[in-house]
Amino acid sequence: MVFAVFLGMCSYLAVSKKVTTAVGLGAAVIFVLGVTVPLNWLLDKYLLQDGALVWLGPEYADYDLSFLSFILFIATIATMVQLVEIVVEKFSPSLYNSLGIFLPLIAVNCAILGGSLFMQTRDIPNIGLALNYGISSGIGWFLAILAIAAIREKIRYSNVPAPLRGLGITFIITGLMGIGFQSFGGMLTGDNEPPEETQSTTAETQKEKEIKKEIEEDEKAISYNEALNK
Repeated sequence: MVFAVFLGMCSYLAVSKKVTTAVGLGAAVIFVLGVTVPLNWLLDKYLLQDGALVWLGPEYADYDLSFLSFILFIATIATMVQLVEIVVEKFSPSLYNSLGIFLPLIAVNCAILGGSLFMQTRDIPNIGLALNYGISSGIGWFLAILAIAAIREKIRYSNVPAPLRGLGITFIITGLMGIGFQSFGGMLTGDNEPPEETQSTTAETQKEKEIKKEIEEDEKAISYNEALNK
């Protein structure tokens, strides 16, 4: 999600100075996405979509509450983030202190809201796939912040030009990583298949070749018969 659509960049850049901190925040993001995406799928399926309230009775079939999507999605995310904050503060005070303000800011992290909005726009058919999508998106974000944190720890000992130290070189590395990951998009989505127009054009060309071959054979047969008659 970070390298494809560049969501969640604020915490990705701010909390990626150490691997330990990045692991803690990444685990929190996985949990929040894994819980909020299926919950928001239920809200969208049985409350927000056009005609979703038909289970209450046929008189509610014309109701469309999709304009409440942002409000309800953010409310669900804020509730889960508050729960994560309480758990982390209880069981790992050191991690809670190192994350600082960025732990409660997960509630307004665009990657978290983006997971629910992408789930909604892609019309995921069941809650199992919604759960899978949420956890997978969280794991992707976790791997991204873990990778940049490991690189930033190593790059401290490198001879980086002064104007690029800090966020400058981090932006450059992130852009290069994004290019590298997006280059595999065609391999994963099957975009390497030829378009239908090319296939139809190839079929037409093949037919033309067969027709020309038949005409040449007919011409040869006619010339041979004329030679025999002479």
